[in-house]
Amino acid sequence: LLPIFFGALRSVSCAKSKNSSEMPETITSRDAARFPIVASCTLLGLYLFFKIFSQEYINLLLSMYFFVLGILALSHTISPMMNRFFPANFPNKQYQLLFTQGSGESKEEIVNYEFDTKDLVCLALSSVVGVWYLLRKHWIANNLFGLAFSLNGVELLHLNNVSTGCILLGGLFIYDVFWVFGTNVMVTVAKSFEAPIKLVFPQDLLEKGLEADNFAMLGLGDIVIPGIFIALLLRFDISLKKNTHTYFYTSFVAYIFGLGLTIFIMHIFKHAQPALLYLVPACIGFPLLVALAKGEVTEMFSYESSAEILPHTPRLTHFPTVSGSPASLADSMQQKLSCPRRRRQQSPSAM
Repeated sequence: LLPIFFGALRSVSCAKSKNSSEMPETITSRDAARFPIVASCTLLGLYLFFKIFSQEYINLLLSMYFFVLGILALSHTISPMMNRFFPANFPNKQYQLLFTQGSGESKEEIVNYEFDTKDLVCLALSSVVGVWYLLRKHWIANNLFGLAFSLNGVELLHLNNVSTGCILLGGLFIYDVFWVFGTNVMVTVAKSFEAPIKLVFPQDLLEKGLEADNFAMLGLGDIVIPGIFIALLLRFDISLKKNTHTYFYTSFVAYIFGLGLTIFIMHIFKHAQPALLYLVPACIGFPLLVALAKGEVTEMFSYESSAEILPHTPRLTHFPTVSGSPASLADSMQQKLSCPRRRRQQSPSAM
């Protein structure tokens, strides 16, 4: 719940940012329609990889990859909070990392990162968690990285309108149901994939304490996908200028209801459940009923986030990789998280 709530709040600030390096990626209806296909191909590819190649070596490579991205994601997450702890006289120096190619008029910037001393402190703290995860694979370190990925996903990935959100959630609703109930592919990948792309909840915490080893899982996709829709409704609330967050709170409560129903059904049938089967109808249905009651359905579906709040937001031309219910947000956030104030000289191109 925390990544959705705070990620949605931070998405508003991100949307209003005039700094092009902090602008979010916008998902259009075309992107949303292709998303389940890309996700299915990725999921099946991972499944075949685990069947053909040694699981040990695959997870070793993934651990190193997510070790780096997890540190960057966590650093980006804690940076706003850590600023409150720095004293006013803290010597905050500015730094720049610049790589160029060519010379003269053909000179082109490849990397241009700007950061300060506070960013380095956050990076150092995040590195401690990264080393802990790399050496121990502890569930707390896994969850810290997972929460960071989720929050950044909700903050940095924006739907351009409600129709796009319905297309995305509807497509992934079918995707989730098929791969969980139709085959064992998703469950196999989720259990084999040793990376912070899922939150784990120890079921034997009272017996074994911090050394618990029997876990229930919630994929990051089940957080981020509904989360970006809830964040869109928060921005819609703000656009109405009524000083209320009716649709945001309605969808947030709907998410809690859908997640609770998922857990309840899972315990009743003792079988893995596609969380989006319950989350999607709740997150779309509850706000739609409120809009019908208030007579604001037209306003809801005509609202354009990119036009009203994000006049210069680049179009998303690549997809975060979704491997089953867990979602690898690494690819979509890799450029965003490397530095919170990175300059973009060109329009972006293609988890």
